[in-house]
Amino acid sequence: MWRALVFLALLAVAAYGAVWIADHPGTVTVVWNGYEVGMSLAIALTGVLVAAIVLGLIWAIVTGVIGLPASISRSTRERRRNKGLASLSRGMIAVGSGDPLAARRHAGDAERLLGSQPLTLLLKAQAAQISGDRDAAEQAFKRMADDPETRVLGLRGLFVEARRREDEGAARAYAAEAARLAPSVTWANEAVLEAQCADGEWSAATETVERRAALGLMDKNAARRQRAVLLTAAAQRHEAGEPDTATEQALKAVKLAPDLVPAAVIAGRLLARRNDLRKAAKILEAAWKATPHPELAKVYLNLRTGDSARDRLARAENLAKLSSWDPESRLVIAQAATEAKDFARAREALAPLADDRPTARVCRMMARIEAAEHGAESGRSREWLARAARAPRDPAWVADGVISERWAPVSPVTGRLDAFVWKTPPEILAGPDEDEAPAPTEPVAPTEIPAVPAPITADSPAPSTPGFLQTGAGTPSTPPTPAPVNAPANPSPAPQETAADRPRRIA
Repeated sequence: MWRALVFLALLAVAAYGAVWIADHPGTVTVVWNGYEVGMSLAIALTGVLVAAIVLGLIWAIVTGVIGLPASISRSTRERRRNKGLASLSRGMIAVGSGDPLAARRHAGDAERLLGSQPLTLLLKAQAAQISGDRDAAEQAFKRMADDPETRVLGLRGLFVEARRREDEGAARAYAAEAARLAPSVTWANEAVLEAQCADGEWSAATETVERRAALGLMDKNAARRQRAVLLTAAAQRHEAGEPDTATEQALKAVKLAPDLVPAAVIAGRLLARRNDLRKAAKILEAAWKATPHPELAKVYLNLRTGDSARDRLARAENLAKLSSWDPESRLVIAQAATEAKDFARAREALAPLADDRPTARVCRMMARIEAAEHGAESGRSREWLARAARAPRDPAWVADGVISERWAPVSPVTGRLDAFVWKTPPEILAGPDEDEAPAPTEPVAPTEIPAVPAPITADSPAPSTPGFLQTGAGTPSTPPTPAPVNAPANPSPAPQETAADRPRRIA
């Protein structure tokens, strides 16, 4: 619209000028080299316009001839660039579809046409990866790491290749460098955290979690939980030699995650040693309400070492009320009642659990009751022990397909933080139902199942490789029988892990 108006305005001005010149005729005289030429004003203006057009045409021809080589070169570069981008797109499609031959061919064409561009290097590295050429992939990632624009991407590729060849030192170095250059990169922070946990560097791991939370890389609740797990791991390490430090760390962990069983157990045990029974009982009761666990009951029932068996039974009754008579609380009452020689009360507590497919712990507890009342060689005791050998499993610490008798801050398989969960494992290895097979007359030994390396605890040395690099399995071991729930408190340091304590992989 505006262009049309401007054109009409210019046309009106030109028409007005032509009319004005026609109304005011004049003569233009040109004197040059002894010649004198006279003409009207209109003819002179027309001549000037024609001369300007001719000069413009001559200038355009001259500049076109002079710039022809540059134009041809520019057109060639544009064609090469378009062909290179087409090869790059086809190569990415080939990588995504899993065609290594096409990916390598298009990667070579893209590099030849476009040069060492970031995307061409990435395509070349990915083509080498899907082709199984690790050396070529590593070389491409090294070239990317040398370029400031693609340095972090190259470090990620080098990190992945180092993990594949199980080079722990190189993988950690690449992850640490990437985290330094780009603190918000998630994979680098996770790799650094896994390495710190594998080495037992709990303080450094806590700082890493706090930095990730400050950068918004993880949810605040998840960060609180991970900090609590790391503080619990540190408290495990310091419990024997530095009880004051361990108590402080355990209390911080309980404040961050009141339902974290290991933190509550350590805090309750250490506070009981300080004779701060009220605070210890409060912490244990809060954790018990969230997750009834035999370790919590063991510490709670033995807060005062001088209590009688009847006192411990009263405490067990209190736990049952707090958990609304959870199955774990019935086992605690049965154990305490057995020690108090109240066998009728013990059987009454276990009756709801023993009637409908009792678990292994329930069967063993019934065997203890019979043995305590009628002797270890009694028929009922032997019968319950036989049933325990093929009874359903009880809850245990499970992480990444591994069953462990003891909690650990990281998974022994993947190195993942806070991987262990207290739950009932799948009954893949459970024996047949009671209705399908007769009960044997002799006790049956527990079935041996494969074991994997022990989880990382304060009592075990740091592994030689980080959690995300560990592979393989250990030697077979027989699952141990859990200790009584309310065994006497042991103020001495936690015992060293034995072969019986090693985690078992779910078949």
